[in-house]
Amino acid sequence: MNYDFNTIYNRESTYSVKYGLRKQLFGTEDIIPLWVADMDLAVAPEIVEALQKRVSHPIYGYTMQTDVFWESAQNWIKKRHQWEVASDELVFAPGIVPALGFLVQAFSDINDKVGIFTPVYPPFYENVKKNNRELVTFPLQNKNGRYYINFDEVEDAMKNGLKLIVFCNPHNPSGRMWQQEELLQLLDLCEKYNVNIISDEIHADLTLWGNKHVPFASLSEIAEQRVITCMAPSKTFNLAGLNCAYLIFKNEKLKAKYLQLVQHLHFDFGGTFATESMIAAYTQGENWYQALLQHIEKNISYVEENLSKTPIKTMHPDATYLLWLDCKELEPSGTLLKKFFYEKCKVGVQDGRQFGVDGVGFMRLNTATPFPIIKEAVDRIIKSI
Repeated sequence: MNYDFNTIYNRESTYSVKYGLRKQLFGTEDIIPLWVADMDLAVAPEIVEALQKRVSHPIYGYTMQTDVFWESAQNWIKKRHQWEVASDELVFAPGIVPALGFLVQAFSDINDKVGIFTPVYPPFYENVKKNNRELVTFPLQNKNGRYYINFDEVEDAMKNGLKLIVFCNPHNPSGRMWQQEELLQLLDLCEKYNVNIISDEIHADLTLWGNKHVPFASLSEIAEQRVITCMAPSKTFNLAGLNCAYLIFKNEKLKAKYLQLVQHLHFDFGGTFATESMIAAYTQGENWYQALLQHIEKNISYVEENLSKTPIKTMHPDATYLLWLDCKELEPSGTLLKKFFYEKCKVGVQDGRQFGVDGVGFMRLNTATPFPIIKEAVDRIIKSI
């Protein structure tokens, strides 16, 4: 079946964050919004059909996550990542971002030191600081346009009482996939200093050019005891608005501690359309998913090839549909970069400073959109330069 990823849909009347906040974020609605990580692409028709079938029933009451729901996730994870996960190791969450906040609460105490690798997805900062933990940042080292971890810095922090790490795998915003040897090196330190890891793997399925994602918790028995994994169909299948995610606990004690915090809030309980969409995505979405990866690779390659002729450099991603643009040669100041992109180019990329001080001079661009939109955005950037 052929899937159409180049039709441009009008999202104006859909309460879309991506389009509805243009005036507030960019000062104008006359802009191509390529910032927040949702796609301007129609979801798999199999998912639409499943939702339409459910909508046709006029009662939308409380919905259970049954064996069918969990088996769809188990089978997807096994096929995609060669990782066996039992149904009783899975816990529903209405989104990874809110789950991260509860996980930080569950596995650290007020004023404990919690580490993140920067630049990184903005809610990581919020979920540490607003839970009254002490934020410890580990700036990633940029070597020839690729990020690396400074393990000496991490060990120093652990010696000084670091209690927890919130990790992004694959990395957002750069699309860097952490290799097995890197994960094992970090795991060794965590075991030595009794530090647990929350691993946000929401982009795990969006691996490009034949790359293979390594689930952190799959590495060893030690990893199973130390790592809590966060996954979801939302980025892969463009379902962010349906609030469906899940956590994987290989350690029963960690799972029990988390549930003790959230069960009385009914936070581990899902909605009707979240349930239907994930089952359809994981059981019927394979062909659409494979076609999507090809479309993203095409878009990224086009951006990289054309921007290579400009002062803007791209970090080549191993995964995700996000491109981290190094604009320091063009203009190192975040303020003037915003004026350039928003006022001159009329392209709404995301300000790198939102990802921390290590993001100054960078912008993040979402390529998961019809090719004509990507082409127009790139043309505007090149013309403006």
